[in-house]
Amino acid sequence: VASPQVYQKPALETMEGTSISIKCTHPKIESTDFIQWYRQLPGREPELLVSTLKEFEELPAIAGQLSVSPDGRSSWLWLGRPGRGDAAVYYCALGP
Repeated sequence: VASPQVYQKPALETMEGTSISIKCTHPKIESTDFIQWYRQLPGREPELLVSTLKEFEELPAIAGQLSVSPDGRSSWLWLGRPGRGDAAVYYCALGP
């Protein structure tokens, strides 16, 4: 049985207009793995927000940022002013 590659808290909530940071840990990351974050709006297909090897990435489409720890084992998706339309499932993955 393969062990999970990523870990996230099951749920986080915020008020409209109040920033939120969503943490993901990926302790088994390899140097060739891209850190990927997706969001899935209700009734929609998952949408790729970012796929990166960098330690910092601006995400203007969602008024957010992605930060990655120096060792690459954790990442944080930050939403600056989430609105009603940002209510979704956000999740991370590792990929080629």
